[in-house]
Amino acid sequence: MTTTGITRRHACLAAAAAALLPASRAAMAQQAYPSKPIRMVIPFPPGGSTDVLGRAIGIELGRAWHQPVVVDNLPGAGGSIGADKVAKSPADGYTLLMGHIGTLAINPSLYPKLDYDPVRSFAPVAWVARVPNVLVVHSSVPARTLADLVALAKARPGQLAFGSGGNGSAAHIATEYLKLQTGASLLHVPYRGTAPAVTDLLAGQLQLLFTGAPALLPHIKSGKLRALAVSSPKRIALLPDVPTVAESGVPGTKDFEADQWYGVVAPAGTPADIVAMLNRQINQSLNTADVHARLAAEGAEPTPTTPQAFGQLIASEMKRWDRVIKSAHITVD
Repeated sequence: MTTTGITRRHACLAAAAAALLPASRAAMAQQAYPSKPIRMVIPFPPGGSTDVLGRAIGIELGRAWHQPVVVDNLPGAGGSIGADKVAKSPADGYTLLMGHIGTLAINPSLYPKLDYDPVRSFAPVAWVARVPNVLVVHSSVPARTLADLVALAKARPGQLAFGSGGNGSAAHIATEYLKLQTGASLLHVPYRGTAPAVTDLLAGQLQLLFTGAPALLPHIKSGKLRALAVSSPKRIALLPDVPTVAESGVPGTKDFEADQWYGVVAPAGTPADIVAMLNRQINQSLNTADVHARLAAEGAEPTPTTPQAFGQLIASEMKRWDRVIKSAHITVD
């Protein structure tokens, strides 16, 4: 073989080796990850649904990968403080955020100077669960259906009061969406958390509430509260006899949906192979008995899907709730 032929052969081999490098590096990354503890940031205090679901997923990841998942609660500004910390963390798969509808879809419209963008600042990893809201009224309210309630609210404008966990909370936004779609006239009374709102509803200080099922279910069963509708596209197992808002027949509610939802994201730029590994493992975790039990206790339904589908959800929800927030002139305290 001539010197020229040898040179050409070496060049071809070098080019082939270079072409294999990205694939080799990806394979090595998959084999190595995770090689140290993973940090799961919960942007709310301990005890809430975001915290419960984040810890449940963390336990399952730790069991599967034999690496601890350290839960870090960083509350404040409606979840924005913790979310911003994750957005600014290294994009290596070792810092994750358990976000929810507030941090990933509502906050951009509530906080004009938000330091992160839910679409550009994060890599969507896994949609974990959805939690249907349940519309309830105090037993003294003469409404047996959503249609009855809307008619009553229009006949008594501003006289029916609904509570929420605070201005801009998921319950507040969901009820404003219901008002927008039906034309019902309702008075908002914000509280510092859902529990005190439920307490005043039971006392008759409020007339209605539209929030997650777990806080309401015992009182629905006791007859103190009457469930009129659920926010999901289909009826829920906890309340199979309660129709969806879309089933009510009220004009403007044909495609109504206003569930709360939760999901995991990582900093933007996290390698696609690591995102894929996390997505597969989290989806598997959603099928375990332990996670099923924790989800059921929160009134949540598992939603395993792809990172791409979760990213599409985030983008579409940002647009939808921006319209509601601007139409209702909602601002935070």
